[in-house]
Amino acid sequence: MKAIVNVFLKPGVLDSQGKAVHHALDALKFNGVNDVRVGKQIVLDIDAADEAAAKADVTEMCESLLANTVIEDYTIELES
Repeated sequence: MKAIVNVFLKPGVLDSQGKAVHHALDALKFNGVNDVRVGKQIVLDIDAADEAAAKADVTEMCESLLANTVIEDYTIELES
């Protein structure tokens, strides 16, 4: 089973990479962009008995290692 974890800074946390990308897009005349948030995607190939077990395992991974839950939010998508 494949688990896709997307990690982004929480709203209100300064995203300096996002600001830099936004500034660069403005400099390249892409003026229609209002905001940019930069995050990371982690793709895991895992063995699990079922989707509930997979989600529980990946949630534990996120809470303990993959995301800094003080300043980051995450989402989990599972694919068979």
